[in-house]
Amino acid sequence: MSRFKVTFHPYNKTVEVEKDATILSAAVSAGVPINSVCGGDGVCGRCKVVLKKGSVLMQATGLLSPEEKKRGVYLACLSEVQSDIEVEVPRGSTADFEKISTQELKKTFSDIEDIEPVKPAIRERLFTKMPLTVKLYLSLQPPDLNDKVSDLDRLCGRIKKAENFSALQLGIVNIRNLSELLRSSGWKVTVTLSRRDQTTEITQIEPQDTSLKNFGMCFDIGTTTLTGQLVDLNKSEILGTKTAYNKQATFGSDVITRIIYAREPDGLEKLHCAVTEEMNRMIQELIAEHNVDLNDLTCVLCAGNTTMTHLLLRIDPTYIRKEPYVPTANFIPPIRATEAGIKINPRGLLYCVPGVASYVGGDVTSGVLSCGMNDQAASLNVLIDIGTNGEIVLGHKDYLISCAASAGPAFEGSGVSCGMRATKGAIQKVKISSRDFEPSYETIGGAKPRGICGSGYIDLIAEMLRSGIIDKDGKIKPLEHKRIRQSDMGREFVVVFKDNADSSSDIAINDADIDNLKRAKAAIYSALSCLLKHMGLDFDSVPKIFIAGGFGTSVDINNAINIGLLPDVKRNKIIFVGNSSIAGARAMLLSYEAMEQAEEIARKMTYLDLSTEPAYMDEYMAALFFPHTDLAKFPSVKL
Repeated sequence: MSRFKVTFHPYNKTVEVEKDATILSAAVSAGVPINSVCGGDGVCGRCKVVLKKGSVLMQATGLLSPEEKKRGVYLACLSEVQSDIEVEVPRGSTADFEKISTQELKKTFSDIEDIEPVKPAIRERLFTKMPLTVKLYLSLQPPDLNDKVSDLDRLCGRIKKAENFSALQLGIVNIRNLSELLRSSGWKVTVTLSRRDQTTEITQIEPQDTSLKNFGMCFDIGTTTLTGQLVDLNKSEILGTKTAYNKQATFGSDVITRIIYAREPDGLEKLHCAVTEEMNRMIQELIAEHNVDLNDLTCVLCAGNTTMTHLLLRIDPTYIRKEPYVPTANFIPPIRATEAGIKINPRGLLYCVPGVASYVGGDVTSGVLSCGMNDQAASLNVLIDIGTNGEIVLGHKDYLISCAASAGPAFEGSGVSCGMRATKGAIQKVKISSRDFEPSYETIGGAKPRGICGSGYIDLIAEMLRSGIIDKDGKIKPLEHKRIRQSDMGREFVVVFKDNADSSSDIAINDADIDNLKRAKAAIYSALSCLLKHMGLDFDSVPKIFIAGGFGTSVDINNAINIGLLPDVKRNKIIFVGNSSIAGARAMLLSYEAMEQAEEIARKMTYLDLSTEPAYMDEYMAALFFPHTDLAKFPSVKL
């Protein structure tokens, strides 16, 4: 078959592909970050490129205007290469995969503010210091004619005496090298001990004393973002934190599109590599910055939703989305990190936080642990993880019940025309004058606006509702104003004209965008309401509502209530806890007691399938207004 070269500008990257390969697949091969939130299905229209040279064959689409077609604009996912081509990737079609700086995001992601992932309102939980991996220095008594105990028994006996381990296991590689190592080191060695459920594995034996050099990594693998921390296991200290975007977004913005993509040829492998390559980059940067030898990185622990965990481990996720919605596994035994392509000590282990169901994973288990919802003294509380797949947990020490709401990625910047992730140039705060409808705004990093992130959309809708630009149904009113005009997606309100933006077009919100955001907020609110009613409770029954996920201190609680995303309760009940998943993951990395509690949480937690709950659809439909059909539920909201 013929092969052609595809060159991408302004990246100056060239890749060779077979005839009829799509421009999007060529971009993936070249490492060019083209936005494709629908996973290449040709329905989102975000992967627009400009053909500068050569020929392509594009399937019919209604997502390009006649003006765009005249300018040589094509959808990368629907355009098949027919010759050597050169394409330009406009700024608006670029996936936001640049590195995230703490300064840019700390107003939006409270999980990286001052490196502490849990806000002061939540105490750091105390667990017995018992890292998943420990290093133990031993000075052994050499054998003689009166003491002919084998080298292995001598080593294991000394370990059990020092640490009171009842069950030890050791790989054949270490046994083969044991005799020579003991003698060449003068019987002074350091053993690395890693916990595997009820047994302890001797994963490494080193000469002399290296016990002070013991480090671990914990990761929160989110659908949108990836956060990693390097931890000194001896000192229980965070040495560094990195946050980046999950590059799996190239293949789809939500778990469903990624599950579907995993069935494509090499799809599962591509999704796996997209996340592990980023994890390995984080590891390399952190160990370089803190002068840590890779061989001293002895374990890694990951918390993620059920789909993310399957993709990390190259496990087929197909049946997560097919009735009766059963994952391959919720509890994954520890494995060698190298088996998953994660580059740490070759003998180091990878631990995955156990999940509950197809749509309630280890990240939720980790969040419940970090918020202390299972504590003996804890009252009845709620944890809401607001993301593409909004998870909710209700309970205390006696029971935990969870559900998941398919909120979609609107509040994470996808599925809306000018949406973007919370990175430099994203509008994160908005005010609108009731007198002349003129907006004022704040962007992340103080940069020229490029788009609008989740917290900005919450403010924007609340302000449009308050100032009378939209009605309760979310429709933009036909008002005579320069910022209100007709578009292909209904009426739209221009927030920033392109002359004042770092964008090739005006930054606006239209009727279709508002409808997507309305459905997302309705999914979260109705899921919480339905879960409480299922247990015979109401909002007043819950003393605290923990909000986890990407929403941080930049979210205005009043605005979130005014649009009906959160219930109208006393404001001090709502506590933003940032990335509770990474907080729980770090606790487990540092304490096997915490890991055991996480396993208990996952086993104890029940799952309410909202698709089989009769009241859910009624709750959802009632929530498809701002703030709600029943205004009695929102007495403090003034419209």
